[in-house]
Amino acid sequence: MITLSAEDIMLENVIVGNPNDLVAACKLKMFRSNIGALPIVDGEKLVGIITHRDVLWAGNEVVTLKIKDLMTKDLVTAERDTSVIEISKIMSETGLQRIPVVEDGNLIGLVTQSCIIKAVANMFKP
Repeated sequence: MITLSAEDIMLENVIVGNPNDLVAACKLKMFRSNIGALPIVDGEKLVGIITHRDVLWAGNEVVTLKIKDLMTKDLVTAERDTSVIEISKIMSETGLQRIPVVEDGNLIGLVTQSCIIKAVANMFKP
C-alpha cells in the first residue's frame, strides 16, 4: 500500500495575504488567482485563513475591514509528514476544503481537496 503524506501532494507556492491588508485587496487577489481562500501570514508565520465565503459575508464592509478582523484564527493544520488519509479524514469530518501545512508555525504548503483528488487519480493511472 502506498502511503502519501502532505509533503507529497501539497501546493508549495501558496498565494498568501497579510493580516493588515484590506479585505477588498484579498477579494481581488483571490479573484485574479482563481482561488477560494488565502492563508494569512505575518512574515512566514501562519496566523489565519480567509475564504471567498468570508469575503462575501463581509458585504460592503470589504472596503473598510482588515483581513485580521475577518479571518479564521483557530486553524486546523497539518505537518509535512501527516498522511493524506488523515488529512482526508479531517476534511470529511469538518467540511474544510483546505488544510495549511506548517513547520514550526511557518506556512510551507497547502493541501486542498483538488490535491487529494489528483493524488488518487495518479494512483490509478496505467
